[in-house]
Amino acid sequence: MNIINELQWRGAINQQTDEIGLRQLVEEKSISLYCGVDPTGDSMHIGHLIPFIMLKRFQMAGHRPVILIGGATGTIGDPSGRQTERSLQTMDQVEENVRALTEQMKKLFITDGDNQIRMVNNNDWMKNITIIDFLRDYGKNFSINTMLAKDIVSSRLDSGISFTEFAYQILQSADYLHLYRHEDVQLQIGGSDQWGNITSGLDLIRKKEGSEAKAFGLTIPLMLKADGTKFGKTAGGAIWLDPKKTTPYEFYQFWANADDRDVIRYLKYFTFLSQEEIEQLEEKVKTEPHKREAQMKLAEEMTLFVHGPALLEQAQRITRALFSGDIKALTVEEIEQGFKEMPTFTASAQQQNIIDWLVEVGIEPSKRQAREDVKGGAISINGDRITDVDFEVTNELAIGSKYIIVRKGKKNYSLVHLQ
Repeated sequence: MNIINELQWRGAINQQTDEIGLRQLVEEKSISLYCGVDPTGDSMHIGHLIPFIMLKRFQMAGHRPVILIGGATGTIGDPSGRQTERSLQTMDQVEENVRALTEQMKKLFITDGDNQIRMVNNNDWMKNITIIDFLRDYGKNFSINTMLAKDIVSSRLDSGISFTEFAYQILQSADYLHLYRHEDVQLQIGGSDQWGNITSGLDLIRKKEGSEAKAFGLTIPLMLKADGTKFGKTAGGAIWLDPKKTTPYEFYQFWANADDRDVIRYLKYFTFLSQEEIEQLEEKVKTEPHKREAQMKLAEEMTLFVHGPALLEQAQRITRALFSGDIKALTVEEIEQGFKEMPTFTASAQQQNIIDWLVEVGIEPSKRQAREDVKGGAISINGDRITDVDFEVTNELAIGSKYIIVRKGKKNYSLVHLQ
């Protein structure tokens, strides 16, 4: 299948500068293409993944991707849809973010012996450009009227935009020109909000290299969930690729909890499953939605891709333990992952009657309610149901000498941290 046809089937194309020309080009030869990310933080989140997964698809089709880390543009900040200026980071912070993102990209997209994906840093060619060079070699090729008409700029005119952010599109255009000249790059990929920057780059290439220069742009659609909310956001914030920011269990659960209306779209966008495999899962969503096979496959594929087999197994083990109630099978680290967002209480390390303990800790509102719940079999300690009102809670119950897990009813878990 032609790579453009595959991307269209996956619903991964929003706009193309020249669909016919690009289709012909990728059929004629192997091309170089690029996508960039600015080091505004020390980790990408899942929203960043989409264009880079598209780069990977091009690689799998025999093309040569280039990943650009914006060590220079990251010091300035791409103007966003927000009506406020980005806060400038220190150079030390930018350099640390560049290092972290470079390692993250290598882990995700470059395997041992794989030299097809190249990584570049635009600071390598931007740092030697003087202000006079910038104005003469680049600024002279941009019309203020055209720049003002770009959506990302025009939406900011009422609230104000600094020259720094206004000039960002010139810097990104210079990146495309440099890569066209020195890396044989003929296609830039980006999110739908990058359309103005991409077309500016194409205009610059044609002014510098001639109107017949073969260069193209392609953007991916803005992704929203079926309920209209922003993709990749939860009540706890963004879903990060860094396991220190979003644990592998949380990452796994995000995908496992995908809405039936979204899951097939996510499988098409994010996974490398074949059309046949995805269509089979789509049928399962229609005929057996309660089994959530598509969601489980999505969670498995994404956690494996981002975190690897060991952390996938850990996330699945936590999931199984919480579902079955076999809490004692978990390690302290796994408990901290699985119960991160659950109610947490503290208790002193001492032996105490369960009724008194439940009330003192704060899990039960009164001794009367505590007795009813214990007698009725509604209380479990570390997965063991407790029905004896004379049961004693002791330090020995604590997993890793640190945690006791209380389940009230079928789904209401609480984490008790012994101090």
